[in-house]
Amino acid sequence: MRDGYRILDADRHVIEPLDLWEAHLEPELRAHAPYLAYAGEGEPLADRVAYAGPEGLIPLPPRPMMDGRPIHHRMSARAWRAVASAGRRRSARLGPLELPQAHIADMDREGIDVAFLYPTTALMLLGMAPLDAALAGALARAYNTWLRGFCDHEPRRLRGVALMSPHDPAQMVPELARAAALGFRAVVLRPNPVAGRTLGDPAYEAFWAECERRSIAVAVHEGAHASLPAAGADRFHSRFALHACSHPMEQMMALLALIEGGALERHPGLRVAFLEAGCGWLPYWLWRLDEIEYRSLAEEVAPHVRREPSAYFRRQCFVEIEPDEPCLEQAIPWLGEGNAIFGTDFPHIDHDAGMVERALALRGRLPGEALRRVLWDNAARFYGVEE
Repeated sequence: MRDGYRILDADRHVIEPLDLWEAHLEPELRAHAPYLAYAGEGEPLADRVAYAGPEGLIPLPPRPMMDGRPIHHRMSARAWRAVASAGRRRSARLGPLELPQAHIADMDREGIDVAFLYPTTALMLLGMAPLDAALAGALARAYNTWLRGFCDHEPRRLRGVALMSPHDPAQMVPELARAAALGFRAVVLRPNPVAGRTLGDPAYEAFWAECERRSIAVAVHEGAHASLPAAGADRFHSRFALHACSHPMEQMMALLALIEGGALERHPGLRVAFLEAGCGWLPYWLWRLDEIEYRSLAEEVAPHVRREPSAYFRRQCFVEIEPDEPCLEQAIPWLGEGNAIFGTDFPHIDHDAGMVERALALRGRLPGEALRRVLWDNAARFYGVEE
């Protein structure tokens, strides 16, 4: 506990060692294991030094690749330099994050009791396109096997979230069963369409039904630089713009897909969380869906949308807040005090140290017991953490 609060980090990330896929992929697929390679900077040294200073003298580190392609789509040399520089500083400060001990040490410093762990590289691998469906499933299986071993270092505090591949819908239920057998109580999906299928596509119906039956929580988590269809990618090329668009806008469409496709209507016990985009988009989005779309077009979707969209969210959905985002005092009560959760996004570069401190600073802004619910109760209910 910290300052009298139990803290559940609902969105923390591992930094996977690339050799996990060589170790855990099926033998016939190991030739496809990701690897590091130099992709070339494409910038004269003088230009690099002009914008990066002495840092520009350091050659760019190799990039993660798979089958001859960088796993980060449209990652400029400047953006990769910024990411790599932040990674070096992070490693110098925190130690090797490929090891669970580094996570436990940081959790102890921050006062975090329990953390749910999400992928970094593995999430990007499943954002590649085209991607053979059998390979995509194997990549997810290998990651889930490795993650189980990672969490076994301290299973009470390190809780894994299994990665699901929507590239082959028929294999999602078997992998869900395997993940449950490994002890995972939550799974993560990207929001991007795959082969034209949104999350509301009928092809995923058996998966949603099985998540509901097993009481497995489902997290929707985007990652920039996907070569799958992603918001903003049809008109922007910089990381600045792609990252800005992909996270909130893909979450907006993912929620819409689950409502419009009827998944939330058919599966009222399904629990879904939308991560790493803040919550500020939700009041406007739900207001628009209720007051503009549903009020005038409810008849069109009446067979599978039988209540206002906001009612589905309040009944069975959760959203990760950003402690510094504006208007939380209004947004959280409007959304429902039981629907907001907190995550650090550790150790990604867009969320630096001190996230817990900033969350605790909300004591003076949120009413009553709202902060206690945000820091522990709501996420514990979402993930099914026993008190």
